[in-house]
Amino acid sequence: MSRRATAASHFSSTEPERLVWREPLGEFNNQIHLQMTSEHLSMLPAERRAAVGLASIFVLRMLGLFLLLPVLSLYVDELPGATPALVGVALGAYGLSQALLQIPFGVASDRFGRKPIITIGLGLFATGSIVAAMAHGIWGIILGRALQGAGAIAAPVMALAADLTREDQRLKVMASIGISIAVAFAIALIAGPILDQLIGLHGIFWLTAGMAVLAAAILYLCVPTPVASRVHHDTEPVLSQFGRVLREADLLRLNFGIGALHFCLMSTFVAVPLELSNAAGIPAARHWWVYAPAMLLSLPAIVPFVLVAERRRLMKEILLMAIAALVAAELLLALLPASAWSLGLAMLLFFAAFNLLEGLLPSLIAKLAPAEAKGTAMGFYSTSQFLGAFLGGASGGWLMGKAGTQGSFLLAAAVVSIWFLVAVGMRKPRHLSSLVLPLGGAKPDELREWAQRLSSVEGVAEAVVIPEERVAYLKVDSQRLDHAALDRFRLEQATTGG
Repeated sequence: MSRRATAASHFSSTEPERLVWREPLGEFNNQIHLQMTSEHLSMLPAERRAAVGLASIFVLRMLGLFLLLPVLSLYVDELPGATPALVGVALGAYGLSQALLQIPFGVASDRFGRKPIITIGLGLFATGSIVAAMAHGIWGIILGRALQGAGAIAAPVMALAADLTREDQRLKVMASIGISIAVAFAIALIAGPILDQLIGLHGIFWLTAGMAVLAAAILYLCVPTPVASRVHHDTEPVLSQFGRVLREADLLRLNFGIGALHFCLMSTFVAVPLELSNAAGIPAARHWWVYAPAMLLSLPAIVPFVLVAERRRLMKEILLMAIAALVAAELLLALLPASAWSLGLAMLLFFAAFNLLEGLLPSLIAKLAPAEAKGTAMGFYSTSQFLGAFLGGASGGWLMGKAGTQGSFLLAAAVVSIWFLVAVGMRKPRHLSSLVLPLGGAKPDELREWAQRLSSVEGVAEAVVIPEERVAYLKVDSQRLDHAALDRFRLEQATTGG
């Protein structure tokens, strides 16, 4: 068992021994155990309200950002002052402001409260939408998109979700929020071209302003207010962990990866709408005829790869395969003669690779990040994602102005190829899951003992106790984990008060 001094009591074991309990459980304790097990299987009504409300807020905000993705570049010849480069900047401008403010908004929510900071973020998003809706040229839209991104509410929303849920239900709520982002992306690709036909570009911006107002209403009418807020190491950035996370080579590789992935997304969508309209001759209002089948068919196509990655523990191999598939998709877009069928085939491969990578990368962050620094690792991961979106839009648009749409696709292929070389050097991840256990009854002088005991449970690879949070963060091998021992641990906490 290795030990080292940190802000928390930290214990890890590569060969954990089975935990031996000296006292047998009596019949009364068995009944309590069954009751606790039943309670831990499902969310409470307040937790379900929080999950639905916060996921809805995420859907509305991300939908407002993504609706422009399939339509904005079509206005390159209509907006006063527009050039391909500036349209690319407008498309990705939200990413720069979001990257700069992502972590500060999370830290501010610890000090000033979750809901006030989320409200400010939604207000900035609404303001940016109105500015863009009233703009008469490309520069006004760039300003509006930057203001939209300045409402960087992701970290405060995640922190609020953690405040409102028990530790053993938190993963479900975070998963629902993650799914909401994927849903928003899919809806935006289909709805964007239709809405553009019905209400035009400025109408879409007015619609997104309304979405921000609706999200604020949901925040106060549907999402419970927590009794108290505190820092959660598993969901939000913690200043004391910055240096440690930034020294982890594999986490930096994953940060580069998510940046490259969203660079590719923006560089691709600077060019794809123009290819569909100009080269393939598909009217703008019918672009969703290509996007919808490609997106819908890509989702079942990736399921076998997700299962193989987890069950056969081949995450690195599947990651490299998906990166290679993304490069292939970009090359198809660049080199095949443009038609509805060729673009549809290339977009099917693109969405399959993109969606698979969007699922794999956060899972790898959770597996590779230190148990007590997962929130900080995710904060830098998200910052890299949004910075990649800005750089992809700006550079993809610039190169499209110089070399046409083919230039944007080849640029994306080059960046993703570099990512492949970076990812090859990543160590094969341990297939560990994250768990959070409350230590509400433990006394301060007992916390070190709890960390030692948890480290000795079969299947626990790492146990970290955060005294100020009164929780233990665990990294576990789910195939080897002694669930009964952890349940007895919960029971002892509940019946003895630590």
